[in-house]
Amino acid sequence: MRRTLLILALAIAPFAMTGAASAQTYGPSDSAGPIQITATVPDNICTIGDLSDGDNLFDVGVMIDTTTGLLLSTLSAPPKVLTGTQCGAPSQLTISATQMTAQAFTTTPPNGFSRGVDYTATASGWTTVDASYATGDAANAAATQTRDTGGSGQITISLSDFATAGGPSLRPVADDTYQGAIVVTLAAIS
Repeated sequence: MRRTLLILALAIAPFAMTGAASAQTYGPSDSAGPIQITATVPDNICTIGDLSDGDNLFDVGVMIDTTTGLLLSTLSAPPKVLTGTQCGAPSQLTISATQMTAQAFTTTPPNGFSRGVDYTATASGWTTVDASYATGDAANAAATQTRDTGGSGQITISLSDFATAGGPSLRPVADDTYQGAIVVTLAAIS
């Protein structure tokens, strides 16, 4: 058995050496490089996150004291949170809002009544000073706020300071739907 293996090994050895020798022989070659790689991450991209509860509706519920017909002084709604907000540059946060108005009652209300309810919408958590917009105010200087750095985080949107348009002695007209809207905008500052 030893002889067979030795003879077999001697018979295979020249082929193994030829393969090893030919593996060391190289033909002409050429190369290029180094080849540079570049990419860009734009610094002007901002994205507003998603509402944490997936619901884009503030449900204020019944707005009046059913005994007096006047707007409730304790009116409120749970805040909404935009999660996953990010901006790779300094940014500007702006909030705007529209008055809540009766949707079915579209004519002039009778004396002592109003079709509108004002409120303040606030966006907090992104800038050091909250952005806020009061629907009953003629000017809203605090509606736009800036952040000096890029970043990521969340923005909390809340409602407060509900007031009957035209004054507290007016009663909101009966209507199944009062509707308003809030818009939050995040933009990079160039």
